[in-house]
Amino acid sequence: MSKPTILVTGGAGYIGSHAVLALYDAGWPVVVVDNLSNGSREVVPDEVPLIETDIGDAAAMRAVLKEHRVGAIMHFAGSIVVPESVTDPHFYYRNNTVASHALLGAAMEAGVRHLLFSSTAATYGAPETVPIDEDAPTRPINPYGWSKLMTEQMLRDVAATGAINYGALRYFNVAGADPKGRSGQIGKGATHLLKVACEAAVGKRSHVDVFGTDYPTPDGTCIRDYIHVADLAAAHVLALEALIADPAESFTFNCGYGRGTSVLEMLEMLDRVNGTPVKRVLGPRRAGDPPQLVAANRRLVERLGWQPRFADTGTIIESALSWERRLFQKEAAVCA
Repeated sequence: MSKPTILVTGGAGYIGSHAVLALYDAGWPVVVVDNLSNGSREVVPDEVPLIETDIGDAAAMRAVLKEHRVGAIMHFAGSIVVPESVTDPHFYYRNNTVASHALLGAAMEAGVRHLLFSSTAATYGAPETVPIDEDAPTRPINPYGWSKLMTEQMLRDVAATGAINYGALRYFNVAGADPKGRSGQIGKGATHLLKVACEAAVGKRSHVDVFGTDYPTPDGTCIRDYIHVADLAAAHVLALEALIADPAESFTFNCGYGRGTSVLEMLEMLDRVNGTPVKRVLGPRRAGDPPQLVAANRRLVERLGWQPRFADTGTIIESALSWERRLFQKEAAVCA
């Protein structure tokens, strides 16, 4: 039986492009929709069609779904910067929740029954206990988390009618780059710790800002569960297969390794991998950041058979640093 075409929204972005590569490597027909506001055509394989449009344009999405005979959707498109969501919440609700509503409507009209949603650990807010399992209370402390949780609720309600089935994958802190060097973080105005730190390591930045040293953690800095982007992409392929295999099933899974690393610990590891220390500037807390986010991932492992391949923190850092060096060399060559 032939595999259906998978639409990947935001497929020219960081996580979306790695999901495209995982699908492509596994032989799935793929089409990408991306408005390229924070993505790049360069990280999408030449053989994969890329339509430059916005998922909030329902008419355009209906046309794409029909023309490419899409059978399932992986939905990554959206905005993800927590402090930005605090300063501009209206944009986040429009770009994340309202746009997802338009996409879902187009999917239902086109008869697309399977949707895999890129969600976030920010739906849990500041959890009382860690590791966090999927039954933990969802109490976001920033508009980004709320915008994602609202979309989850919308999917849950529509799935209850039988119109679709869905999977919501709640990411913890995604890091690293494609082991083959085909993709990595390119996004403009990066805020992810490892991306910023690697830019500093190659000389694109003068330092790394550490936001908050007075959190209730052993060294006072935030603790996060860093997951390699290639392992996360592999989880998406498994989740997609599960959705298609059982159209009556919907699920929500955490995506992380179940271990926490503090900001300072991550920077110390980067120093060891890089061989040269990166300058740190200690500052006040950043709005919307919870002290600890660590995943309980038992459901993902047991129900999908997910087996991480790149969980070593040094491996995550090495891949991110290799990608950043490649970008830096490319930019230097252009300027030469």
